[in-house]
Amino acid sequence: ERRGLLKPGGTIIEGTSGNTGIGLAWVAALRGYKSVFTITDKQSREKINLLKALGAEVIVCPTAVEPEDPRSYYSVAKALAKEIPNAYYPNQYANPTNPEAHYRTTGPEIWKDTEGRVTHFVAGMGTGGTITGVGRFLKERNPKVRVLGVDPIGSMYYDKIKHGRIVPAKTYVVEGIGEDFFPATCDLKLIDDVLQVTDRDSFIVTRKLARLEGLFCGGSAGSAVWGALKFAERLSAKDLVVVLLPDTGMRYLSKIYNDEWMREGQYFEADIHLQARDVLQLKRREKGERKLVMARPQDTLLAALEQMRKQDISQLPVFEKSKPVGAVFEDAILNLLLKGREIKKMVVREVMAHSLPVVTPEARIESIMRLVTPESPAVLVTTGKAQFEIITKYDIVTAVAKFADQGPAANGSR
Repeated sequence: ERRGLLKPGGTIIEGTSGNTGIGLAWVAALRGYKSVFTITDKQSREKINLLKALGAEVIVCPTAVEPEDPRSYYSVAKALAKEIPNAYYPNQYANPTNPEAHYRTTGPEIWKDTEGRVTHFVAGMGTGGTITGVGRFLKERNPKVRVLGVDPIGSMYYDKIKHGRIVPAKTYVVEGIGEDFFPATCDLKLIDDVLQVTDRDSFIVTRKLARLEGLFCGGSAGSAVWGALKFAERLSAKDLVVVLLPDTGMRYLSKIYNDEWMREGQYFEADIHLQARDVLQLKRREKGERKLVMARPQDTLLAALEQMRKQDISQLPVFEKSKPVGAVFEDAILNLLLKGREIKKMVVREVMAHSLPVVTPEARIESIMRLVTPESPAVLVTTGKAQFEIITKYDIVTAVAKFADQGPAANGSR
């Protein structure tokens, strides 16, 4: 308003995952502005309803698209700002007042309340405004303060900060943190270390905060606390850790605090604690030691099909120079036969699909189950240098049933 960017009767437009949009909607309602917010389809129904209750128009956009895609909530917000007369687009991802607000308020508050004794600051990273503003202030007061980030698996921050590389973003469920690009509001140089957190760990810790500590928070708070606990394992009693919890649990009653939603997403802690090694040990006990059956890219399809028939299996991992390079499936070969293709002269390389996922012997059964899909019906387990074994969905079902029958005493590796 002071700069003349927002005029009477104007419209505030912003892409949001919650907090910023809700704050702007409140201001718009108080000062008589219209407001339009773009939000991704993974955000909770409560956030959308709250924005609408404050008089805002809400446009829901797909999550799983590139930032530059015209359907993304970033792109839609920018387009609306150009189309709607007298519109103001704060753009929290490139607005310097975002980190500045935390530099002027949140940082000083932490410094004052800890009497300058804070040694570590832990936070999630979305726009990066919080961790940048707070981190800059604390490091100016004491350069020894460590600024630690927590990033959901699928976000781009972790690999950039930890390894200096850019890895394509993937979808994740936790809201409000993580990014599929690098906002101008996040100064990565201020972040000393970063941890990756799963959706599952984020949600489990979030629920524990409510039940054990009386802290009714959102999923990104669970992410931050999970990270703080991991970082704290390396610290001493002299260290003072401050963790920032961004929002309230009231916005997640239909999701994180809903048992059915947690169950459908397989986020609950498992009653059966199994690892890949437990499944493999059971296979060996019941079927004996077996060498991994595999194919080579140059093998004929008929030879691969015959191997599957003899072993009574429906897929073969494909290896080249002791490395998995693909997989060939019985259905793919049969489809070729049904189409009248001459497969006698065809080789595996011509029809092989992507390689099966690879896990370590320590991989938890829940993690493996998420990797087992119709496209990848099995996983490979590294059991030594250039050595692999295979776990199929059938193996998992057999192991879970076996350990469930035997009860807690047989609950696998801990």
